[in-house]
Amino acid sequence: MKNEEMNEGKMTVIVQTIAALLFPLALIFSFYVIMHGHLTPGGGFQGGAIGASAVVLLIVAYGVKHVEEKMTEGGFSVFESLGGLIFVVVAIFGLFLATSFLANFLVNEPIFGKIPGWGQAPLNSGGILPILNIAVGMKVIGGLSAVVLILALISREGEEK
Repeated sequence: MKNEEMNEGKMTVIVQTIAALLFPLALIFSFYVIMHGHLTPGGGFQGGAIGASAVVLLIVAYGVKHVEEKMTEGGFSVFESLGGLIFVVVAIFGLFLATSFLANFLVNEPIFGKIPGWGQAPLNSGGILPILNIAVGMKVIGGLSAVVLILALISREGEEK
């Protein structure tokens, strides 16, 4: 590999290929952890951290310049803000559709809140919890990815001086 490519932060073709293969798998696993957070250990924060680590994998393999061209801090900020908006809207719906702020208004609904029998744990047994896990996961993915991207950009600027 050329010395110029090393200065740009790029890795070898092998590392880039493996990163390209692992990135979608990490995002799928992140979504799995987020969606099963009301049934198993995990949830929005843990799944969001896994999703942000997938972005870190791309930064390490392809370099911060390449990742910044594809995903900007503004894009991550919009994604994070959308997660916060979803969380607040669901919480306010609890106030108007049920009795209190953040009330589980989807419990006992046939689609989202079917109360399972003993020993059963279907995905639709959490009411609003899976929706809140998705919102928290979006905030964590957006926030952590933006922070890591900004730190990588700052450290790259420090190296150029």
